[in-house]
Amino acid sequence: MKLNYKNTFLTGLAFMSIIAFWQLYDNVIPLLLTRTFHLSEDLTGVIMAADNVLALFLLPMFGRLSDRTHTKLGKRMPYILIGTVVTAILLNLLPIIDNGFYAGKQGFLYGLVPFVIVLGLMLFAMSVYRSPAVALMPDVTPKPLRSRANAIINLMGAAGGIIYLAFTAVTFPKSKTEGLEHVDYSLLFIFMSVFMVVCIAIMLFTVNEPKLSAINDKIEKEHPEWDLTVENKNTGNVRFPPEVKRSMIFLLISIALWYIGYNAVTTWFTTYISVIMGEGLGGASTCFLIANVGAIVSYIPIGMAAAKFGRKKMIYFGTLLLTASFAACYFLTTTAASVTVPMYIVFALVGVAWASISVNSLPMAVEMCRGADAGKYTGLYYTASMAGQVVTPILAGFLLKNVSYKILFVYATVFSLASFITMIFVKHGDIKAEKLKGLENFEEM
Repeated sequence: MKLNYKNTFLTGLAFMSIIAFWQLYDNVIPLLLTRTFHLSEDLTGVIMAADNVLALFLLPMFGRLSDRTHTKLGKRMPYILIGTVVTAILLNLLPIIDNGFYAGKQGFLYGLVPFVIVLGLMLFAMSVYRSPAVALMPDVTPKPLRSRANAIINLMGAAGGIIYLAFTAVTFPKSKTEGLEHVDYSLLFIFMSVFMVVCIAIMLFTVNEPKLSAINDKIEKEHPEWDLTVENKNTGNVRFPPEVKRSMIFLLISIALWYIGYNAVTTWFTTYISVIMGEGLGGASTCFLIANVGAIVSYIPIGMAAAKFGRKKMIYFGTLLLTASFAACYFLTTTAASVTVPMYIVFALVGVAWASISVNSLPMAVEMCRGADAGKYTGLYYTASMAGQVVTPILAGFLLKNVSYKILFVYATVFSLASFITMIFVKHGDIKAEKLKGLENFEEM
């Protein structure tokens, strides 16, 4: 049995468009809210956290709805198509409202309220789209090959982020935005809507979801031994020792903590360097681009190191490197007038650190549960990460407004270090993986 790399790459186009979209959302929306509509940092943080709040409720709902959907296009594709088209349309309304409000145009379309309404509808459309897009890969991939396929899907996502960041760095460098009271980002929103539609159009014409799902269902039926469910014969319940539960709790706390630190930077860095250093979107995008490249080139070495030293040690390495990198960013950004080469180097290390954490944390969570609960504990993993992303835009925004913008990297450093401390109490889930070759090292992403 071999993984169909062609089909996996094609199904990964959906995730590629999703990651590219969230890069734009995190980088540009705070700029529009604070500069055009003059919202305070804490109110901007509340709006920026709305996507994660919606995700806590909407992602499971649309995942379940797509499970029960049966059409000629399949179970997932209708949601992916509808969500993408609606998101692409709403994306292009945002710069129209932003530019009109800045120009002083009158009418119900130009103002903060319509901007937030369109933003909310767009986030809802993305919620329609996200769960079915992620669920498509397991639908068409046999169980033994899903971790390897998921690695490729994540690489596709990283590529989407890089494509967006590269386009932004070229079209909106500091030389074009420096000193401007208002920047028209229409080209960026048009690019993103076209990119998303092209990705899904290619999927629509190349991925036959019903056919691939039927083939996979047949394979699953031929291998009943793949069902790893273990339960108590008397009660039907699965029980775990207290020490394993304790490890899971501390792992989930660690996940929330490092997302609180990391997501504060991804949400506020563009606004931060515009205030502290006078840099524009291009400078921030270049830093994020380098961080993404740093993560991608380190995935294989990290996979090999995890096989040799263990997952927990690699998470130790990642959290400590992330802590040191954020601490270095504080000094580099508060003592320079523009983005410097040392900043690029540090952001590359941020990418390496985040890859070391993300590659190993989900496998640790799943390793601690039984086969019947793998989905449940994967859900707990994402609940912890989303909870961190809900809290941090609001909390960090409040601190930026009421203390100082310079506190951003101090904040990120403290929470990254806290995640290292809580990981010390995680005693389970650290089974070393077999050393693999080439793309197989991506299995634990």
